[in-house]
Amino acid sequence: MAENVLSVEIFGLSRLNFQTLLVLCIAFLLSFLVFKRPRNLPPYPEGWWPVFGHLLALGRAPHLKFTEWRRQYGDVFTVRFGLNDVVVLNGYTVVKDALVSRSEMFASRPPIYVFDFITAFGKGVATAKWGHGFRQKKKFSTSVLKTLGMTVGKNSVEDKIQEEAMCMCEKIAEYRGKPFDVEEVVRTTVANVICSMIFGNRFDYGDERFRELSEAMVGTLVSITSAQLISIFPFLRFFPYVNKPYNDTIAHNEKILKFIREEITRHRRDFDRENPRDFLDFCLIEVDRHDKVDNLTEENVMYFAQELLFGGIDTTTNTLRWGLLYMILNPDVQKKVQSELDAVVGETLPTLSHRAQLPYTEATVMEVQRLRAVIPLGLPHATTQQVKVAGFDIPAGTQVLMNLHSLHVDPVYWPDPDRFDPGRFIDADGRVSSKMDSFMPFSGGRRVCPGEQLGKMELFLLFSSLLQNFTFKLPEGAPPLSTEGILAITLMPHAFKLCAIPR
Repeated sequence: MAENVLSVEIFGLSRLNFQTLLVLCIAFLLSFLVFKRPRNLPPYPEGWWPVFGHLLALGRAPHLKFTEWRRQYGDVFTVRFGLNDVVVLNGYTVVKDALVSRSEMFASRPPIYVFDFITAFGKGVATAKWGHGFRQKKKFSTSVLKTLGMTVGKNSVEDKIQEEAMCMCEKIAEYRGKPFDVEEVVRTTVANVICSMIFGNRFDYGDERFRELSEAMVGTLVSITSAQLISIFPFLRFFPYVNKPYNDTIAHNEKILKFIREEITRHRRDFDRENPRDFLDFCLIEVDRHDKVDNLTEENVMYFAQELLFGGIDTTTNTLRWGLLYMILNPDVQKKVQSELDAVVGETLPTLSHRAQLPYTEATVMEVQRLRAVIPLGLPHATTQQVKVAGFDIPAGTQVLMNLHSLHVDPVYWPDPDRFDPGRFIDADGRVSSKMDSFMPFSGGRRVCPGEQLGKMELFLLFSSLLQNFTFKLPEGAPPLSTEGILAITLMPHAFKLCAIPR
């Protein structure tokens, strides 16, 4: 009996001690994980929480928060995403050093679960880890795109862009100056350029198959942003409600992959190995021959095409939408662009050969890219070895974010940076400055956007065609336009309607 009482007392005391010990152990473990960091890592900003890190402090526009923190903590600091350290680089000096001067040291990709899952963990190019396989795939895909016209000069895709520009203007003219949302028209136009290169065919405006593809792409971009918590804590994908953005991302992305699989099947059925027509043809030939890329498969090809669709449609579409928004907000700039186009181009089609004679038009496009870079943080990088930045030590494999937005609003390079002023890109001789520091809308180095040349051609030709044919105004009684934007991988304007008045 006494033995039993003693046991109960001991167990009662032991239970209390065990619970206390468990809580203390968990607290210690969390503290260890939170505070565990390599020596001489860049400083943490204030505002982190246990487990969540800085996630709650970033809000919906992390590039703006990073730029704000730069003023307090300097060009290099560390944020905590869950239990992982992420180094953020700000300002032209350190970003250029990382992206260009020491590009290979920052050329890999970090593990980001949801993003990795929808790209089959690096089966394409954009999310592939640094190494021989990545270099082979990037060299091959870039070479094919150049063969298909992603270059200025002979055999350029310029004629195709001009053709789509004409179709776009004809479609817009059908609205006869009445209010409408230009996004669908612009998105279809841009998509037809890249889809012609990838699949060898274009879509009519209102095409149901393309509408489904477009909705799936936008849905993927929006839902993957909402699913960032699962990228940081992958086990949450098993929890109902919390995993909805993740499930939505997978469902939207599967529609895109289904579309591409169907195109690959169609190409397999009727392509001529001696006369490749488009990107898929070139890739399928390489799948059979393995001349340039080791072990290339049709699955790789599918993810190549997926990345080209995302990279080649959404970025250019939203840059053009921002461009039209700023033309409405700055009618004096719009009028000046139109006067230049009238004097140089007249009623003929704008061409790339006109670009040198249209410095203000080109500068206006660049000012849109500066003020509203559509991928303000670029894609995440990872270090390939331990590296020192601004006196701090960054271990190998660390995720690094390049805050490109901070370059584009730095008052040291851009006086009154929030003001829309294309003149800042014009030199004393009246030409577009050949070299602009602190301006990297396509990122740079080993991971520079592979479609940079195509993007520049499209933006110039499509923007010129729009301003040549129409004057853009806000509908009477419409609410004021917002320039804040919505960050969903790309920074897109809030939906807005405009009036395109034929000139």
